Amino acid sequence: MELTREFVKSLPKAELHCHLDGSMRLSTILELAKEQNVKLPTDDPKKLESMLKVGMDCPSLEVYLKAFDITCSVLQTYDSLVRATYELAEDCAAENVWYLEIRFSPILHVNKGLKLTEVIDAVLEGKAKAERDFNIKVGIIVCGLRHSTPETSLLLAELAVAYKNRGVVGYDLAGAEDGFPAKDHKEAFDLIINNNINTTVHAGEAYGPQSIHQALHMVSANRIGHGTRLREDGDLLNYVNDHRIPLEMCVTSNLQTKAVDSIEKHPVKFYFDLGIRVTINTDNRLISNTTLTDEYMLVIEKFGFTPSELKYLIINGFKSAFLPLKEKVDIIQKVTAVLEEKGLIIRRDYI
Repeated sequence: MELTREFVKSLPKAELHCHLDGSMRLSTILELAKEQNVKLPTDDPKKLESMLKVGMDCPSLEVYLKAFDITCSVLQTYDSLVRATYELAEDCAAENVWYLEIRFSPILHVNKGLKLTEVIDAVLEGKAKAERDFNIKVGIIVCGLRHSTPETSLLLAELAVAYKNRGVVGYDLAGAEDGFPAKDHKEAFDLIINNNINTTVHAGEAYGPQSIHQALHMVSANRIGHGTRLREDGDLLNYVNDHRIPLEMCVTSNLQTKAVDSIEKHPVKFYFDLGIRVTINTDNRLISNTTLTDEYMLVIEKFGFTPSELKYLIINGFKSAFLPLKEKVDIIQKVTAVLEEKGLIIRRDYI
């Protein structure tokens, strides 16, 4: 079986690590800036594109994150947040993403007077509209930020608790790792855990396995965002594997942020071969200039994922979703039926 781009695009997929403010349409940013009288660094679409799509010559995660200042500048109104959420889900549905988790930090969208509740209500409205119009289910993850104060993280955790079962499916800790340990935000995670909310933490991207250890053992992460440097600690790696802790891998982004030096050194295939529950994600569709289909094609072409391996890589995404078990089983059964129709037979003992 030839794994062409058209074939991979046609397959049902799950996207678990996708930032709202990093995945906007360039045309939307320009239109919103005009509507809101926001001054962008440039009004020239090509120049703005070159500023937002960081490319492979980006020197670090910190530089990579600077593009968010531009995107967030036009995401300070209710309508802009509804639109951005809706369009992101539409773009994902167009490449057969059946399940999407959108993550964002509401605190970044209050600069023009929106209340935190209004921010999240807007995103939930965009989600609801998209689910009505497209074949996609969307969950929302609230992000705390490593560089913010513990008090701010706690406030965002309280917001996530308030919107549990109303569209919010998890809580995350994002941002630069070096110098901003997860343990500083333990109070926020204690609140989240005590309210039985799913957790994921950006860890092992720009800092070593100690960051992953903290995410797992100090703030009880259910999934790890990136986890690129997990292989530096064999004992921890085996712990992650034994406890079936999913890794949200974003290969293009990892190359751009210099989490790895080259594509050949990326551990995605090593982790998969070892049996770790690897999932494939975009991170930021705009800033990394990628799609989920692009990410799958990248690992197929660079690491030789076979059709037999691809089907389990896809199923991993759905198995790792922050969904109630009954919903998860239902969607996996539907995904499995489609994969088998396309010739990708799933072992029954794997489901």
